[in-house]
Order: sequence, then C-alpha cells, then structure tokens
Amino acid sequence: MKKISKIAAAVALMLTASCMDILEETSRNKFEPGFFTTETGVVGGLTGLYAGLRRVYGEPYYYNACETGTDEYTYGSEADGNFKAADLCGLGIPDASNSRFDRLWNQAYGAINSATGVIDNAVEAGMDPALIAEARFFRGFYYFLLAQTFGGVPLDLGGGELKFNTTPTRFSTRNTVPEVYCKAVFPDLEQAVADLPDNPRMVGTLTKNVARLVLAKAYLTFGWWLENPEDIPTYPACTRAGVGSYAALTAAQCFQKAYDVATYAIDNPGQYKLQDTYYDVNVATNDRNSEVMLWADHTESSAKYSESNVTGWNDGEGNGQNQAVWMVTWYFHSVTGSTSSKSWANANLFFRTVQAGQSFSRMWSRMAPPIKVFSTTFAEKEKDSRFDGTFVQVYRGTWNLGTAAYKDSTLYNANFMPINAGEPAVTFLETDPGGVDYSNSTYKSSMGLGVLSGRADYVAPLSKISRKVFPGLWKLGAYRKANDYNDDKVASSRPYNILKFSELYLIAAEAAVKGATTTAGKTARELVNVLRARAGKWKFNNAANAAKTDDYSSDMTAATPDPITVNYILDERSREFFGEGYRWHDLARTQKWAEYAGEYQICATVGDDTPQTVERDLKTKGDGHKYLYLRPVPTGQLDNMDGDDEYKSNYQNPGYN
Repeated sequence: MKKISKIAAAVALMLTASCMDILEETSRNKFEPGFFTTETGVVGGLTGLYAGLRRVYGEPYYYNACETGTDEYTYGSEADGNFKAADLCGLGIPDASNSRFDRLWNQAYGAINSATGVIDNAVEAGMDPALIAEARFFRGFYYFLLAQTFGGVPLDLGGGELKFNTTPTRFSTRNTVPEVYCKAVFPDLEQAVADLPDNPRMVGTLTKNVARLVLAKAYLTFGWWLENPEDIPTYPACTRAGVGSYAALTAAQCFQKAYDVATYAIDNPGQYKLQDTYYDVNVATNDRNSEVMLWADHTESSAKYSESNVTGWNDGEGNGQNQAVWMVTWYFHSVTGSTSSKSWANANLFFRTVQAGQSFSRMWSRMAPPIKVFSTTFAEKEKDSRFDGTFVQVYRGTWNLGTAAYKDSTLYNANFMPINAGEPAVTFLETDPGGVDYSNSTYKSSMGLGVLSGRADYVAPLSKISRKVFPGLWKLGAYRKANDYNDDKVASSRPYNILKFSELYLIAAEAAVKGATTTAGKTARELVNVLRARAGKWKFNNAANAAKTDDYSSDMTAATPDPITVNYILDERSREFFGEGYRWHDLARTQKWAEYAGEYQICATVGDDTPQTVERDLKTKGDGHKYLYLRPVPTGQLDNMDGDDEYKSNYQNPGYN
C-alpha cells in the first residue's frame, strides 16, 4: 500500500478528542463533505481546529525551531542533534530531516484542509457566516505561518486550488509567496474580520480583533518581503509584487495597512485590554486573561482533553503536550545542600517541583540563553519589571514538599550556613561582586555554582552563566492547582499563549517606523511607550517573593529613544515576548537574523572568567544565496510524493537538496 504525502493526509485528518474547557467534542475518524453542511458538523470541525493548536504551540521541537539559533537561545548542556543543528554553530545545520519546522508543516495542512471543508460546504448549506469566518481565520493563519517559514507553499491539496480534498494524492505543486498571501492569507483574514463577531461565541474563540492582529502582521511581513532590504532570495522564484486584486500592492501600502488595522484594533478593543502589570500577563493564576487573544489550551483534569499525560509518563500521552518550558529549564534539582553543619553530607531532593509553584518546572536543559540576553536585552532590571517577570532569578528550597526524612529540617548550604524551606538556595546575581569561589571543594553544589562569603545561597553572576546553569523561564513555568500532586514528569497543564493584545502596539510601531502615516497620539515612540510605561509598574517581585508596588513608568518612558528604530522595536519585542516562540520569525521578517544572532557569548562552565564567543554560520552558497532564511520542506513530505529526484529537488527549497 502506498503512503500518501503529508498534504494528502489532511483529507483523513484524525480528530483526537480534546477540550478547551469551553468546547464539547466528539471523536471522528475523518471529515466527510456532508458533515460540514450541518451546524453540528461545522462546530465539530472548528473545535478540531482549536484543538490542533496544541500540536504546534508548546510542542518542544517546534519551540526549539522558533527559538534556538536566535539571540534569545542557544543549545543547552543536554541538547540532542535537533537543538545543536538549529544553533548553526558548527555542530550541524537544519536540513530536511532535522529541521523541526516539520511540526508546523505536518499540522498545518490537516488544519487547512479541514478549514476548507467547512468553508466549501457550510457556505453552500447557508450556515452562519460567523462560524465560517472562524474556518477562514484558521486557513489564513496557517498559510501565513507556512509562507513565513517555507516561502511559497501549495494552495492545491488535490481537490483544486483552495478546495477541500477527499482523495489521496501523491503529487504537489508549490505556489509562489505572492500567490499564498494574495489568494489565501489576505482574503481569508479580511473576510474573517468582516464576519467574525466582536465578542467570542465561547471563551477563547475568535473575534474580529484576533483576525485584525494576524492581518496586520501579515501586511507588515509582506511589506518587508516586497521591500527585501537584504536581498534575501525567495522560492519558488517570482517577481516581488502582489497578484490578482492585490497586484498593485506596494511595500508602503502594506505598512500603512498594517498600521491602520492594528491601531483600529487598539482603539476598538472590545473585550481585550492590557493587563495592569507585566506580572499579571504571565502569572499562572491569571491565565486566559484579557490580554491573551488566542491560546492553545490544556487541563490537568483529563489526559484525553489535554492531549497530554496528567499523571506520570504514560497516562494518556498525546501529540499536544505543552513541554516547551522543560527545554529551557536547567537541572536545578540536582543542587545539593548538607544535613550537617560541620561536614558535607549531601541532602538529596534539595528541591521539589510542580507543587512548589511556577518557578519549578521539569528540567531538560536542551536550550540556554546567551549572556547578552541579560547584559543587553534586559540590561535594565531595577525599573523594568519584565526581567523579573520573565526569568527565575532565585530558586528557593522546597524540600519540605517531599517525603524525605529531613522534610521538616533545617539544611546547611554555602558556608555551612543554615537554610530553611522557602529561603533562597540559588541566586543569579545581576552583577559580579568578585570573590566568588566556584571550586566546590568544601560546599558541593554539584552544579559548579559559586560560594560567596557571608551568604547561605549558592550564586552565579548573570555574566558567567553556562549551557548547564542559567536562569529558567518563569513566565512559561508549569503550575498545578492540585496541591496534593507532585510529579514533575507531567506536561504543563497551562495554556500556551499564541496571540496577545500587546503585540498590536509593536506591529503598529514597526509599521510607523517603516513609513506609515501615523495618527495623533500613536507615533512609533508613543505606541512603544504604552508598553514601557506598563513595564515600569510593579505588583510583585518574584526574586524577593514579595509584593512590590513601585512605579517607574515615567523613568521608563523618558528613557525611550527618539526617533525609534526597527532595532529598538526588535529589542522591545524580545523584552515583551522573550521565549514565547516569536523570535526566529521576527528576525527573519526584518532580515536582521545575522545582525542579531550571528554570534553570542556563553561560558563553558559556570563562573569562567572569560565567556566563549561562538560564531554562527548563517550559511550562504557560493553565489551568496542566503538560503537559511527559508526552512526546508520536511523529508516526510518529499518521501511520500511520486516523482523522480529532479522533481523532488525542484520542490525543495534551494540549499537543502
């Protein structure tokens, strides 16, 4: 029996039962055209599209593809070949078999075909346009992601261009980038804006403003593509111009449309609004807040409806596990203290996780942040709350949550000083005070952490972090409501945030910098300053584990440069969305990848006096072809297509053949 391509497999999309705490689902083996002629069928198909977000967002290999190799992350001490190849530092390069953007390709085409099934059949059946608009959003959304990542991609899945396909096929032809944007992305998203409701039909479903955010970003991205300031090649080769009814579209018009759509959404927010503080955006107890416009949902109550395990490794594991934060968490639980104040007697299980709170996620150490993240991106740490609201700077002892004999004991840490549960056991220092002893000759941290006279906590300056020891990512930290459960093998049951209202401000600001005519009160600097003012307002200090009500808004806005540049907006995007999976697409869109991520610094072992400078090889071919700005079509797609080597070679993006 012949296999079918990943695109053709979309016609038999399996809908694993899943739940967003809002949508009632019924498992189905596949979607038939007639299924989408009823409201039950349309809602069922749409529910599958929401569920499918889990198989992309929070999925660890896709997360790696979007972050490793940027200025935000390099590979960590426990990285496998997937992560090392993505880092482009001489340990491999992304190719058709190891580029983990395959997760996007494989999921997107099933979702696109399902969305098209709704559109084709529900329109004919006279279904509610608002429901059909949700399908249009998903189709436009996935095609936008695909075009950013791979260049031109197929609009014909076997049933005709933008038609629902029910017949497996082993043939595929790629459309050009302008065809994808002008035939699919823009028309679908614009129709979604027209037909979606102002308020969601259920918690977490789509609205006009969700579609506006993606539409604005699509225009912004296409404007950059038309302008092409760094002469980045595209594939399939084509003229950089719109097609069809968008044939006259210019880069300047795209930037203006991006600005106009984004600012309209800001001025007409509906149910969405910025949270009062940056802490409020990301604290787990405030998940699904008014700033988050779309998320991939999870629940700790059911493996079936979370598509992930909820108790241990093998209980209902599925394809939608939210394990992203595992990748960026170091092995802090290996740090040891002593049960004696006179001689070193290691106390195992120094830390407990999950039950302890958002700072204590499972550790895999597949990815590590370079030093420049802390010296440059988050240089301001006292007034800008986003550093504290992004990273775990202090790890506090949580052995009292375990079952060891010493769970109610005082332990002894650096300098044989006593430490009680809840007190700092490890601290990352903002500056290097000098005099830190990393020898571990007496006080054996087991991780190479330093000892500083007069302190009970182990320390590491942020200027001396390594691939093995680095601040974890608090904002994505796992969190469970069930206080009686403490198994760190369980994937995060938190939703993975995809779209935020705050991004509208930075999209509009970037468009303004690119030449869009602005309106009163919404220059690039004014838009950026809305978020910077919010960043200056504190509610809680994670490092101190205490309330903090300082307001540095005026200092933050006064420090904003004038004029604003694209680079400054990229810096603000990193401060606002660090580690959330935005970065590779941000650097690829603006063609700033080499400038921002061409090299980085990190220590070989924590505490090294001289961090290593690592150069990335953002390779070009002999003719200067910057092929890595497009990612390779996955091997699985090529292997399951008919055609000779030449046909498949022509299908693949240049540089990966």
